[in-house]
Amino acid sequence: MTDHTSQGPVPGNSPGDGPAEPTRRDFLYLATGMAGAVGAVSVAWPFIDQMRPDQSTLALASIEVNVAALQPGMSLTVKWRGKPVFIRNRTPDEVAAAAKVPLDQLKDPVARNANLPADAQATGVDRSAGAGKENWIVMIGSCTHLGCVPLGQSGEYNGWFCPCHGSVYDTAGRIRKGPAPQNLAMPAFAFKSDTVIQIG
Repeated sequence: MTDHTSQGPVPGNSPGDGPAEPTRRDFLYLATGMAGAVGAVSVAWPFIDQMRPDQSTLALASIEVNVAALQPGMSLTVKWRGKPVFIRNRTPDEVAAAAKVPLDQLKDPVARNANLPADAQATGVDRSAGAGKENWIVMIGSCTHLGCVPLGQSGEYNGWFCPCHGSVYDTAGRIRKGPAPQNLAMPAFAFKSDTVIQIG
């Protein structure tokens, strides 16, 4: 009598039959590893997050710049809130050139000066540090077209010129030609003394 109860190799269990099906143990290893990773991030995040400056701190950030070495015709570029800021002690000729431009010839007649009301006109004096300090100009050095950094004392008006797309600014940082829609922005700033400017 033939015994039909003996079995040969079970298909799928021999080494040559390809990868084995994932087991419950594999799933538990994977789930435990993922839980551990999430836990590690959860523990580390408060330490990482506390290193970021508070938003109010960022909003109030200011710098002081000593401009004692800047003679008429000299410029200085500093970094404030991650942006370049141009500080220039303009020559009398540059001040005069800015003052004599009629407002109706300006592409943007608004001062864009954070020290003045939003509707202040872009006169020569309102595009400067004010009466008595018209020779000083402080501007954010980002072209109002695409944010490139313009070259100083360049271009048709001997002001600033953005070579990327040809925006031309005059000696008061006012847009005169090219695609830029607005004058170079002037941040809030003040003279703390005759030789120190606080920006922000």
